[in-house]
Amino acid sequence: MTPRFVIQKHAASTLHYDFRLEAGGVLKSWAVPKGPSTDPREKRLAVEVEDHALGYADYEGVIGDGYGAGRVIVWDNGTYRSLTDGPVEEALENGHLSFWLEGEKLRGGWTLQRTGGAQWLLVKRRDECADARRNPVSTQPESVLSGRTIEQL
Repeated sequence: MTPRFVIQKHAASTLHYDFRLEAGGVLKSWAVPKGPSTDPREKRLAVEVEDHALGYADYEGVIGDGYGAGRVIVWDNGTYRSLTDGPVEEALENGHLSFWLEGEKLRGGWTLQRTGGAQWLLVKRRDECADARRNPVSTQPESVLSGRTIEQL
């Protein structure tokens, strides 16, 4: 079975994108403040956060009071395949994973590179899907599941 990825737009205390990869029976997760970029020259901060249950991949709604409170939509989703030799979990433990996304909004090669502690960089690889002029974060704000924007929740 091909593993899934999901990117949830999350309007919590600050707006960010939760980038999640299915691995080891959970969703490995990073908060990406500016969202992913399709420009290989842009390196996006990705802060590793706690793993989430696989069932959370389709969650849209409003999280109540407490940690993570705010509105959430599924901004993009699809499948991915590792471009790194060996298990995904091992590559993440070693601090470097390259992968290929097949999503509704994002496609092509990407790399997650740990820079220290919980901080990583999410970078679009140079391939046929790279596009420095395209900015899906601003031009495609709606959910791939419901068609709603974060403001419409």
